[in-house]
Amino acid sequence: MKRIEVKLSLPVVAPLLDVIRELAGGLQHHLAAPPALADLDEEFRDAWVGELLTGQTEDVQTLLGLFDDEFFTEGVVAFDEENAETILRACAAVRLRLREHYLKPVGDEALETGEVDMMSLDEPLRKAFMCYLFLATVQELIIQHLDSSILES
Repeated sequence: MKRIEVKLSLPVVAPLLDVIRELAGGLQHHLAAPPALADLDEEFRDAWVGELLTGQTEDVQTLLGLFDDEFFTEGVVAFDEENAETILRACAAVRLRLREHYLKPVGDEALETGEVDMMSLDEPLRKAFMCYLFLATVQELIIQHLDSSILES
């Protein structure tokens, strides 16, 4: 089984984890990308959204679980074929939430290119942007270094 171990800087990553934890609560109650379900039966829609929320919550908890006591001792997180898809979904959910609730002033083009004058951002916006970039990097690492077959399932 392929496995990626990444050594991260604790002083850099710890504040970003606070941002993710803060967003995790909202992601338990609101889908990061709500589907258009207006024409569905209300009971069916509620059940479907409930299942999606449960999955999204589990994904985000798996992401946060990477940053356990061992991480704070060693500074290393590991991605493998078993957790890769879950981590990709969790990163996407958190990034969407960041974009919609904190990073609108930055704009989509700047978010995708990363071309932002960090010093022009106030501290909360800067932390949100750094978290957005961190999660994008995690996604890129997984996609580039793990077998692409895990992404097709």
